[in-house]
Amino acid sequence: VPVSAMAPHGLRRSDERTVLALSGGVGGAKLALGLARVLAPGALTVVANTGDDFEHLGLHIAPDIDTLTYVLAGLDNPETGWGRRDETWSFMATLAELGGETWFRLGDRDLAMHVERTRRLAAGESLSQVTAALTAALGIRHPVIPMSDQPVRTIVQTFGGELGFQRYFVGEQCRPVATPSDRRTTIGQAAAASTLSRHERRTARARRRPPPPLRRTRCGPRTGSRW
Repeated sequence: VPVSAMAPHGLRRSDERTVLALSGGVGGAKLALGLARVLAPGALTVVANTGDDFEHLGLHIAPDIDTLTYVLAGLDNPETGWGRRDETWSFMATLAELGGETWFRLGDRDLAMHVERTRRLAAGESLSQVTAALTAALGIRHPVIPMSDQPVRTIVQTFGGELGFQRYFVGEQCRPVATPSDRRTTIGQAAAASTLSRHERRTARARRRPPPPLRRTRCGPRTGSRW
């Protein structure tokens, strides 16, 4: 944020310059939300990290873009810091019954985001075009753009070999020991990935936790108490 944009009681709405906010996951999304509340749509652009994106279950998953999107749209889950509020988990429960991969949890509502993104990308749209369409559909007025339309992946070098960031962070719970890496394709060095904050570790554990058992109600199957 430009220093000149600061006033004794916060950001001046009349400042004519555009603020460019760089956002990762939870922390960056909170910053973007605060800025969006005091800056007009034409005065704020948010660039989202795509270094944590990965392919999973045939879908393009963009965790930081989605966290930012849900926060700005007022749909985020404040208890977990990721995913949508009032989520249900029928998809994950059924996938587990079928013996599928469940180490990365995708809620039923969240799943729709990944399916639609993947469909649009396969149809030839860029990640920027897809993100613009999805954020607009959720009523987000401030532009949200990915840092790159080309795939950029965080790779953690461990003594057991290379791991994609989500596999290392969520699937393996940061247990493999990271080693120094001089690979120029790595976004966020392996050493940094091995010194995650306690909040980030709690987030990873929550992603790994299995969905609650289904129970029958008058409305059909739904999840039980919060996980």
